[in-house]
Amino acid sequence: MFPQTHVYFAQRVLGHMSDELALGSIFPDMIINPKLQHKEAHSLGTLLLNNWDKEKELLDFIQGVITHGIEPNGLDFFGDEKYLEYERGYCFEKARPLVNQTMRACNIPEHMGWWKAHNIVEMAVELHISNDNRYGDIIQKACINNDFIQYLGSKLPHICPDVSFLQQRIAAFPNYIETHKITTKTLAEKYGTQMSTRHGVQINTVEVEKLISSAAEQISDDIEDFFQYVQEKITPNLNL
Repeated sequence: MFPQTHVYFAQRVLGHMSDELALGSIFPDMIINPKLQHKEAHSLGTLLLNNWDKEKELLDFIQGVITHGIEPNGLDFFGDEKYLEYERGYCFEKARPLVNQTMRACNIPEHMGWWKAHNIVEMAVELHISNDNRYGDIIQKACINNDFIQYLGSKLPHICPDVSFLQQRIAAFPNYIETHKITTKTLAEKYGTQMSTRHGVQINTVEVEKLISSAAEQISDDIEDFFQYVQEKITPNLNL
């Protein structure tokens, strides 16, 4: 899922919001680097729990990480890996009808089609939850909480090589995502930048906008059921 969705979901499950919770809820995507690949970054909940000395200052942060990842099973597990009886997660299954159009709009080969189509669905979810524009402001505020970021860096030597690395990662993150008023246009434009940076391809942003709108219609009847299902599944993991 995209960042504002993760912040929304963490608040939904835990019933409150803080800078620490917001940072935790987006941390697995923020910390991916050549030494910490996607799978490991999205399994940080287990690693943090095993190395946690019960400091209450880290409680919100760790709970946020757990709501996000794949191990323990969080939002991205059920969105990407497995949902109900389906082959893959919710976003992949919803993306099936969009694969061919996504390949054309994003100028990508067949083996990338389903993966990138699931990103289209994730953007539709982001559009769905961002109507009041609160979550972008929450992310921006959390990413400048330097006192907590310095504290966090001192507690994560097994993840972060040094505090300055963590500070740079967190400071740069809001520039890479959409934290202002989300529309299909702003989502498509940001996605175009990411696709150019990561894969060296130029997408048709107008066509991607149309795909996001189409995906938004597809999720409208069951996205709340999905969130409720995941909330019920992961709540036991949050009783730290």
